Amino acid sequence: MIIGLPKEIKDNESRVGLTAGAVKALTRRGHRVLVEAGAGLGSSITDEEYRAAGAEIVIEAASAWAAQMVVKVKEPIDPEYRYLREDLTLFTYLHLAADRKLTHKLLEKRVTAIAYETVQLPDGRLPLLQPMSEVAGRMATQVGAFYLERPQGGRGILMGGVPGVAPASVAILGGGSVGGNAAKVAIGMGASVTVLDINHERLVYLEDIYHGRLGTRTSNEYNIEEVIYSSDLVIGAVLIPGGRAPHLITRSMISKMREGAVIVDVAVDQGGCIETTKPTTHSNPTYVVDGVVHYCVANMPGAVPRTSTFALNNQTMPYVLQLANEGLAAVRKNKSLLLGLNTYQGHITHNGVASAFGLTYEEPELALG
Repeated sequence: MIIGLPKEIKDNESRVGLTAGAVKALTRRGHRVLVEAGAGLGSSITDEEYRAAGAEIVIEAASAWAAQMVVKVKEPIDPEYRYLREDLTLFTYLHLAADRKLTHKLLEKRVTAIAYETVQLPDGRLPLLQPMSEVAGRMATQVGAFYLERPQGGRGILMGGVPGVAPASVAILGGGSVGGNAAKVAIGMGASVTVLDINHERLVYLEDIYHGRLGTRTSNEYNIEEVIYSSDLVIGAVLIPGGRAPHLITRSMISKMREGAVIVDVAVDQGGCIETTKPTTHSNPTYVVDGVVHYCVANMPGAVPRTSTFALNNQTMPYVLQLANEGLAAVRKNKSLLLGLNTYQGHITHNGVASAFGLTYEEPELALG
């Protein structure tokens, strides 16, 4: 198979879909890999490293996009829509439930689109979302601590406080991978942490592993309001696999939060779990609503691209190899990849995406025939 690796063009997105090691694994198996010149530089991977791994370096993005399968990190944006076509398999993060325009474009062009974030194991785990959830969760606390500083518009609070002065109060909505990693860093910084989740077993687990060093609350409207009104930093870490995130914090709640409090909504890729969330970029990451600083960058892990690229490739490569070796047969036989299929031949094949836009859902098995 011919695999294309284009350079990411989203604002300050420096991750890359394949490492040189991943390319070597593909070329050793007889596949051709077309790498756009400079694609890996943001992750400190040179064209020479790709060339040594057996890749062909191409000057134009169009040449990489002309491959049978394109492996990326982020969803295609407007300038890349012209490369979409019927005989293309696209393997990347898509987050279609929050992107009506891209969804319709993939349907119109009849692209076979497999989303990292909906590839799912039999036990319900999302292996290709996990590494970026770990990065984003840890970054959320780090970023939140920065924006709590007064020059950044925050309350002027040190996360861990100092002897005789209380630490920052941190509320985390969601105790999954993002929330758990955010809590780990916040506790390490000495903050007072409360995690809210609807899964009681998860709350028991978090309380046990941190030996009472964090508070837990069942996630409901009453508890959310009570916790966020006394919080300095609120981290949105809610996930509905393949679907749009629910708004757990409403516009009216924002006005009752502390002046200079900070919100980091990691769920922004899926529409955000806060009503006032709107996507921002690394170039212009924050805005203020009712005195509350909002950080809603949709590609947070792109700020630490080398770590993120290698963490992602560790998980994606077995699936990339299977798709390269077997094509669509891999999707038919691998239930996890089948769940990752979001669009095929003009059909929506993921129920979460169809539900988000009120469109017709086609069972992936039926669509594939």
